[in-house]
Amino acid sequence: MKTTANIHLLSRLTALCLCLCMLFALAACGSSAGSPAAEEPAVVEEPAVEEPAAAEEPAAEEPAAAEEPDAEPEAPEEPAGEAGTVTVTDHADRTVTVPTNPDRVVILDILPLPSVLTVFLGSAETIIAMEPASMNAAKNGILSELYPEVLDVNTDIMSGDDVNVEALMALEPQIVYYNAGNAALGEKLDNAGLTSVAVSPTKWQYDCIVTYDNWIDLLSQIYPSADASELRERVHDFSTSMYDLIQSRTADMEDADRQNVLFLFQYDENTMVTSGSSFFGQWWCDAAGALNAANEVEADNKNAVITMEQVYEWDPDVIVITNFTQTQPEDLYNNAVGDDDWSTVSAVANGQVYKMPLGTYRTYTPGVDTPMTLEWLAVVLYPALFPEFDLAADVRAYYNDLYGVELTDEQIEAMYHPSSAAGSWK
Repeated sequence: MKTTANIHLLSRLTALCLCLCMLFALAACGSSAGSPAAEEPAVVEEPAVEEPAAAEEPAAEEPAAAEEPDAEPEAPEEPAGEAGTVTVTDHADRTVTVPTNPDRVVILDILPLPSVLTVFLGSAETIIAMEPASMNAAKNGILSELYPEVLDVNTDIMSGDDVNVEALMALEPQIVYYNAGNAALGEKLDNAGLTSVAVSPTKWQYDCIVTYDNWIDLLSQIYPSADASELRERVHDFSTSMYDLIQSRTADMEDADRQNVLFLFQYDENTMVTSGSSFFGQWWCDAAGALNAANEVEADNKNAVITMEQVYEWDPDVIVITNFTQTQPEDLYNNAVGDDDWSTVSAVANGQVYKMPLGTYRTYTPGVDTPMTLEWLAVVLYPALFPEFDLAADVRAYYNDLYGVELTDEQIEAMYHPSSAAGSWK
């Protein structure tokens, strides 16, 4: 019995020990669980530290996202594309929609326009083709020296007055400029699906100042990015001031005291063409206070063909030869053209035969050289009325103001004594 009791007591003690051990184990576990509790702030701090960074990322990206709407105004390419065309009324009174600021244009039988457009844009790079007659003037005048790229322009589109439409189409021009008086050519261009613009040299009664102004006005619509208002204003102001000065000094002259001037627009062994009352020569005579010897000729433009018999009848005091012909004053003095005898004509007998200047183009037509041509003609006709004019100094100052270039003495000499080559149409 005693042994059994002892055994029971031992069992209880063993159980008690086991309980105590379990309690100590649990306490140890509780102490060990407290370690993580002590590290809890570190765990909590991690989000707390990252929170600002996480908040900053959207904040930093906000402006970038906000910039997208700011860039939106450039996105509407559709309106920009539509703004790349303009509808104009050309000089044939046609309503034409053309691309603005074209960089591939062809200029046909409106011969002064390549020079006018080159000066207007300050470059010939957008002209891809033009007539040989325009090129010859550029080669032999000052234009090729101011804008040498003009010499690279194609001239293979013409054969005489005939336009090679196939060659023209192959060039893929955006605009083809042509003479508004040539309706048949305009129709041919339209039938070929080419965009064409008519430019007129005749619409304003051959007034060189007004005609040039209207050319620039039309070009300004087609080339809105070319700020040509200052160029137009300068040329207009110089031209009108010179015109007004000459008019004021010649206004009270009697007809008997006015020079009787014959213009030779073209002259060779086959034909003699003057300026009748409906051509630029009439305007030049009126502007300089002179009489047009061929005023009675009603044929328009270059249709004014005349004979030596008419020249003898008119007996002009002065003969002015344009650069649309290769003939020089010496050819008249030496009777070197065909069988014509000029020796009894007053202008020849008195040494009063002159070749018109060659500036950026043949100065018989409108252009930036008009004011200087007016001055030249006034000096030729009435030197005593204009003693203050110094042609060389004045043209040098004018080109410096207009182009920012200093002409050399050689360039000025060539301008007022042009070679025959400029008169070639081929």
